[in-house]
Amino acid sequence: MTLVRAKKHLGQHFLTDKNIASKIVDSLKPADRFTNVLEVGPGMGVLTDLLLLKTEYETSVIDIDTESVDFLKKKYPQLGNRLMNADFLEMDFKTITDKPFAIIGNFPYNISSQILFKVLDNRSQVIEVVGMFQKEVAERCAAKAGSKEYGILSVFLQAYYKVEYLFTVKAGVFNPPPKVLSAVIRLTRNQAETLDCDEKLFWQIVKAGFNQRRKTLRNAISSLINKEKMTDNPTLDLRAERLSVEDFVKLTNEVMAAR
Repeated sequence: MTLVRAKKHLGQHFLTDKNIASKIVDSLKPADRFTNVLEVGPGMGVLTDLLLLKTEYETSVIDIDTESVDFLKKKYPQLGNRLMNADFLEMDFKTITDKPFAIIGNFPYNISSQILFKVLDNRSQVIEVVGMFQKEVAERCAAKAGSKEYGILSVFLQAYYKVEYLFTVKAGVFNPPPKVLSAVIRLTRNQAETLDCDEKLFWQIVKAGFNQRRKTLRNAISSLINKEKMTDNPTLDLRAERLSVEDFVKLTNEVMAAR
């Protein structure tokens, strides 16, 4: 079969190292938590080869690249309608399954944040993610409060998922090699169905706090608070990067109570 050309505009860097591929696939932890896995951006199938050997779950595959899908149709005829030529960011997950499922992939770096926010929007269904990201993005996802990498994405993901930085991947295992290091992370859904606060206000506070992260929260979120009633709140004298998810939840409740 003719090999698939990596396309720059799709952010494609095909993984070629089978040992790394095996480590990624083995990082999925179904343990009766899910029986369906969706692979995003399979390229020429280095992960798909291994996923289809697993009997614990059924694998579906989605790629926006028609050339890749045509290649995979010939390579994996057994996939049938579980091989989809579609845009992951636009898809309705209910068309695949009504059950909880996991997502895996060597994700295109140019849409990595959009992929993660798509996961957040569907957190009731997506209970695990194992994925390759640009190292800087992976570090932001897993960063803890107080670190320079900690930001909006860190807080939003960690509100609903346990985030684990698994391992770093060098550029030489890709074709073509990217100009950055890569890393694999795992997101595991936690028990929070909803946060113990007004979630809309929580998101507003987190975004406002980090959009002006050099300012104290008193100044960064000034448009959201009742300044007269919250004059003595010590949390407002901190910068957003100092607050954990739990701290943001507490602050959200305090802001709401002072309105």
